[in-house]
Order: sequence, then structure tokens, then C-alpha cells
Amino acid sequence: MNTVLVTLLVNSGILLALGATLYAAPSPLLNPHSVPFGVRVPPDKADAPEVSEQRRRYRALLLPATLIVTVAALVIGAVLDSVAVGGVAALVLCVIAAALWLSAHRALARAKERGNWYEHVRQGVVMDTSLRTDPVRLPWAWTIPSLVVVVVTAVAGAIVYPQLPEMMALPERSSSGTVYREITTTFWTAFSLVFAQILLTATVIGTVAAVLRARADLDVSRPRSSAARHRRYLSLTARGLLGIAALLNLMLLGLSGMMWSDSRSGAVLSLVIGVPLLAAVAVSVVLVRIGPGGSRLALEGGVGSGGSVGSGDFDGSDEGTGLVPRDDDRHWYGAGTVYVNADDPAILVPRRVGMGWTVNLGNLRFLIVSAAVLAIAAGATVVSVTVGSS
Repeated sequence: MNTVLVTLLVNSGILLALGATLYAAPSPLLNPHSVPFGVRVPPDKADAPEVSEQRRRYRALLLPATLIVTVAALVIGAVLDSVAVGGVAALVLCVIAAALWLSAHRALARAKERGNWYEHVRQGVVMDTSLRTDPVRLPWAWTIPSLVVVVVTAVAGAIVYPQLPEMMALPERSSSGTVYREITTTFWTAFSLVFAQILLTATVIGTVAAVLRARADLDVSRPRSSAARHRRYLSLTARGLLGIAALLNLMLLGLSGMMWSDSRSGAVLSLVIGVPLLAAVAVSVVLVRIGPGGSRLALEGGVGSGGSVGSGDFDGSDEGTGLVPRDDDRHWYGAGTVYVNADDPAILVPRRVGMGWTVNLGNLRFLIVSAAVLAIAAGATVVSVTVGSS
């Protein structure tokens, strides 16, 4: 296929997908409903005219910016015949979106202050101690697929390793498409993707374990049903993340097989990478559909147990407390993206912007562990450079 056409298709695909994602970013479907643009507001103000106006303004300015950046990237990319232009243009588009987001954040913060939105409401917090005494357990059965794939890959590698040639080909993406880089066959290079599988599996299991112990962002107005919803949300999220890990390990198994067999088939490479990634995206879409913190898990009806929500958990019988979430904007920086609170013992807290969790940069334990990891990484880098130059 013509390389210029390939470059145009790749750059346009990257930028249009990114633009669509950034366009949808302010949606309540992707963010906690009462935290528009990272600003905590009372629930009855979540759809206030000021909020709607900032969403319209953000999108009205982002849409033409996306079109301009995309057209410019396509022209420059065609002239230079480089997909790298798409990466630069994507960065520019993210900077524009961040600036628009920050502007909306500041406008809403001013509107909240001028209107005294919290003046006549009762603020509060709620905690479910059973999440500590009887936490949601890590679904170890869901780690089995990942572990099986890792073992299969390692065994297959051990069988073929003695017959491997002196050089192997590893597929890589470049400005001209997929290329195959020749690497010397050693134990470490032959099993490099196996090590990647082990690291990936351990990281996901550790992340899931941490998420299950993260601080819950419960609804103070309906604490009992909110706690039940949160448990279901944690269960679904844990299984989804472990399922994604198994799919990515399956992809690494396929790449290992291609590397060991010296296969350079573009069709096989597309299947090995494309099928697991599409399946992982499908799982991610399911996780997105349940909303931030499981906010769109049905309060009544819905699906049964085993990863779904039953009506018995969310019967709506708990009386409303009349409280609204406490205004904690003072602990959030970077337009609601960075959390710093030295008085909060939690290391992981629910994100304000987007879905999932973020770290508490004011937590002393997190800072000590991070400093230790960085020191070890820096030391290992210095040692490797010193050994390599000697």
C-alpha cells in the first residue's frame, strides 16, 4: 500500500479518536456527576446553567481546534511521509484540551464561590467500616487464566530455546510501518516477553489488591445502598482488570511465538495483536458503562450475582440523610487532577477527573516508597551504564 496513504490513515485515525475522546471528556458518563470539571458542587447544582454553559464552551472551542490540528497534521505528515507528525499533533491537541478544561474549572470555581452554593446545605462524610473488617476479596480464581498463559509461554520457550538461531527478529512500529529488529539470542532476550508477562501479571494483581483497599467515595445521602453498590463495583472492576491482564498476556504469548519461529507475516501479527486488544477494549467499555464508582449500576432490578447487580442489594429502602458530600476542593490541584492531603491516611482515592483512582501525594508512606523505588531505579541505571562503558 502507498506509504503516503498509510501515513494519512494512521494520523487521521489517531487524531480523530483522540479528539472524540477529549470531546466526550466533560460528560457525566465519564466523571463523577457532582464534580464537573474537577469542581465539587452540591448534587442539585451538578446540572446548573453554569455547568452546562462551560460544557458547551469547552466543546465549541475544542471541535474546530481538533479539525484544524488534524488537517495540519495530515498535510505535514503527507509532505514528510511520517507518522511521527500524528504524535506531535496529538500532544498539541491534548495541551489545547487541558487549557480549555482549566478555564472551565476556574469559571465554575468562581461561580460556586459567588453563588455560595454550599451556604444552605448540610455537608457530611460517610464511612462503611465493613469495607475494612470484611473487605471485598481479591478474586484469585480470575488470576488463573493469566498464570496459565504465563506458564504455557515459559514451557514453550524452554522447549524451543535450544533450537533457536543466533539472531531473532522482534517486530516494532516505525515511521514506515512494522519493521523487524534483529536481536542476539540469549536467555534474557528469548524470554524477555515472558518476563513482561510476569511483570504485567504481578502489577495488575497488586493494583487490584490496592484498589480493593482504596478509600470508598460513598453517597452520603444514601449510605447503605451506596456501600452495596460500591462492593459490586469493586468486584466487577477487579474481574475486569484481571481479564484484561489475561488478554494482554495472550498477546505476548503470540508475539513470543512469532519471535521464536522468526515469522514475519503481517496477517499473523495483526491477529496476534488485534484480537486480544479488541477483546481488552470490549472489557474496558463494559467497565466504562458502569460509570465512575459504579454510579450507573442499577439501584433496582439489574442483573444477578456473580459480577452483576441484584435488586436485593439496592432496594432504595435506606432513608435519605439530607446531607451532601463535603466541599473538599482545597485538597485538589491541577484542575481537580492532583490530590494532596497529609491528614488523609488513604493512599488511593477516587479520581475527580475521569474514572478509577489516583494517589494521595500528601501521604507520607507513598512518598517514602516512591522515593525508594526512584533511588533503586536510578542506582540500577548508573550501574548498567558504568558496566556497559567499561
